[in-house]
Amino acid sequence: MKQQNYSNHRKFYPPHHFIYLPILILLEIFGIYRIWNDPENQLIWLLFSIVIFLLFYLAFMTRQHYALGLQNRIVVLEFQQRYFEIFNIRSDETVEKLKFDQIAALRFAYDEFKELLYKALHENISGDEIKRSIKKWRADHLRV
Repeated sequence: MKQQNYSNHRKFYPPHHFIYLPILILLEIFGIYRIWNDPENQLIWLLFSIVIFLLFYLAFMTRQHYALGLQNRIVVLEFQQRYFEIFNIRSDETVEKLKFDQIAALRFAYDEFKELLYKALHENISGDEIKRSIKKWRADHLRV
């Protein structure tokens, strides 16, 4: 498996991202085109375009909502576990001070975890800044 880093850490689900959604986008473009170029059936093409848009929106939002909501909870729990393993104290106060993007970015930090956590707490660096600062990347191949 290829080593994970900042430039390649995003993950795609090919059937969804590269087949289903592009087909819906093409159908939407076709439907909008037909609205203007088929005046006799304009209402039908308008309804067609609305239905395709709703399918696209529903597919995108449902997938994102459930998968990311669950994963975000797991990321926070993973942070709390790791914090406890390193500092041997609960992380409740620390978690309250951090934004989610900072917590999510810290999961990629390996040796620099303590240093980057300090910067996140005291210098309020963003999650993206945390990711860019990581020298030894801790891969996350399971995120959807």
